[in-house]
Amino acid sequence: MKPYRQGDVILLPVKQVEGKKSLHLILAQGEVTGHKHRISEGDAQLYAEDTNLYLSVFSEKAKLVHEEHGSICVPQGNWKVLIQREYEPEGWRYVAD
Repeated sequence: MKPYRQGDVILLPVKQVEGKKSLHLILAQGEVTGHKHRISEGDAQLYAEDTNLYLSVFSEKAKLVHEEHGSICVPQGNWKVLIQREYEPEGWRYVAD
């Protein structure tokens, strides 16, 4: 499987997921606009472990939406959720969406 990207959110395929089940399907929330990268359709579950977030898609596909980016279909499987970071003279920071 290939990685998927929507704005500053990157999904990398993994063999298994670990962590505590999340009560929501929000992968990331925009710090500037408040818009959310979230699963809107499909059977999926988020898991959090320490600072890592994982997504399991149980249905054939799940729809990942965001108000400013086009929606994408994420295929069935297990995914590690990464938020893109950038370097500034003060140090590394997450990209503000």
